[in-house]
Amino acid sequence: MPSQPAEQLHALFADEWESRLRANPTFATMIDDHRYNDRLPVCTEEAYARLAELVEGFLARLRGIDRAALGAEDALNYDFFARELQIQLDALRFGAYYIPIVKETGEPAALPNIVLVTPFQTAADYENYIRRLEGFAALAGELIALMRAGLTKGYAPSRWAMASVVDGYRKHADSAGKEDLSGCVFFQPFNVFPGAVTEPDRLRLSAIARAALRQSVGPGYRALADFIESEYLPSIPEEIATPRMPSPGGAPGASLDYYQFCVRRYTSLDLTPQEIHQTGLAEVARIRLEMDAVMRSVGFTGSLRAFSDSLRADPRFFVDTPAQLMKEVAYLMKRVEGQLPGLFRTLPRTPFGMRETPEYLAPTSTSAYYFLPAGDGTTAGFYYVNTYDLKSRPLYEYEALSLHEAVPGHHLQLALQLELEGVPQFRKWGETTAFVEGWALYAERLGLEMGFYRDPYSNFGRLVYEMWRAARLVVDTGLHVFGWSRAQAVEYLAENTALSLLNIANEVDRYIAWPGQALAYKIGEIKIRALRRQAETALGPRFNVREFHDVLLRHGGIPLEVLEQNVADWIASSQQAA
Repeated sequence: MPSQPAEQLHALFADEWESRLRANPTFATMIDDHRYNDRLPVCTEEAYARLAELVEGFLARLRGIDRAALGAEDALNYDFFARELQIQLDALRFGAYYIPIVKETGEPAALPNIVLVTPFQTAADYENYIRRLEGFAALAGELIALMRAGLTKGYAPSRWAMASVVDGYRKHADSAGKEDLSGCVFFQPFNVFPGAVTEPDRLRLSAIARAALRQSVGPGYRALADFIESEYLPSIPEEIATPRMPSPGGAPGASLDYYQFCVRRYTSLDLTPQEIHQTGLAEVARIRLEMDAVMRSVGFTGSLRAFSDSLRADPRFFVDTPAQLMKEVAYLMKRVEGQLPGLFRTLPRTPFGMRETPEYLAPTSTSAYYFLPAGDGTTAGFYYVNTYDLKSRPLYEYEALSLHEAVPGHHLQLALQLELEGVPQFRKWGETTAFVEGWALYAERLGLEMGFYRDPYSNFGRLVYEMWRAARLVVDTGLHVFGWSRAQAVEYLAENTALSLLNIANEVDRYIAWPGQALAYKIGEIKIRALRRQAETALGPRFNVREFHDVLLRHGGIPLEVLEQNVADWIASSQQAA
């Protein structure tokens, strides 16, 4: 048994990480640990009760370790780990698992993505994947039982949080039941085999996979769609506010308690919904003045709504084919990469690529998103660009969007985080939404220092995206605390941003489905910008932006309170050295 506090701490990290991967085998696959590639998670009330006991045990072990005897880095690990365990435990105590599916989240939504990260090199790889397909019907049954139990106990999302779920599941069910499976996302690995798989094995594996799709995957998705449509949706509320979520003590009607938990979880700060709402209103007003200045600079004298409508109708801001859009964005990203050394001392070794958003996701997905590389460096990160409904994808948005999703935003920060040496695995894959999304929004503004946004319309696109994140503070709290309707939220975003109406509708449904998460972007960016102003003021001409970014990124994603202390320590040491 480990005897020293540091040894005890790292033994605890290893034990908890192993239990996390066993309980979340699809997550293990996503991070390139393939020991559990033949399994799906168990989603039953009993499994979540056991998980809560396990997390409580890990917390008890952590409290038994003498933090004062740890070095500085392990003290940070201790605090970070304590926060992460407490978030897990609080989510379990609130019973969040009784709402296992909303919009584009949950195990059924994750399964198609598993195909992208599963290795298909040997017959055994294919057999493991097939066992996963064969287990899907049982998982669907567990999820239905969990949602049904949740209804009896008072746990339910808003109906809007289930937007598009039924249609998506029916598409997967229909695709898995077709005679020609070549276009089915789950059958893609069987369209082209590697040379190491023999012809007899190819025939055998394809036949078993077809049977699994018809007997498990298709029926599983169809059962979920039927249950949600006929039983679940008629039983859940139409109101928008935070999901009906009894408090851990069992008190009814405690939705604000759960929302306050979500605020703390995603911002890592002790802020009230009222404070966040007011911050959002102030930011919206500030950004609106900048947007008005851009409109005047191009000679437009009408309202923001009219200007936004005119941009949406102007053909010069749109392309005609998906290939054109991908080429435009790819050229933009190469220009950005050439500017990075001037702002960053350390750049990631892992590259990123570009892909189109998969067809099954595109209609309800945002304009772009980022997909992490493997933890061992065997696969790149990927920047997904949505080429569906090209008339909703104006080119003037893509400078800000690409800086956010790829570099110097998500890819630069998260690839560096995964390349950290000597840190426990939970640090590499931990939940630090305010830092991750705050950094990516800060990265959009870095485009000004990199020579982008010279065209007034692309600068307007930058402001549109910043306004969008500021408006989230108003809309998210409005929906979940102040009684806003969905129509009111849509109108607010349409009035204050130039986002397409399709994007606005998808975004509002996301805020309804995922309380508090949308707050992380602007709250994180406000904190990072404030820390930069603090450093620039304190250090004056000695301020070095490359060193500052190194201080921000060298520990990976961390809670904002910890980030604040790190910057303060760096300022103090820089002043002392000078």
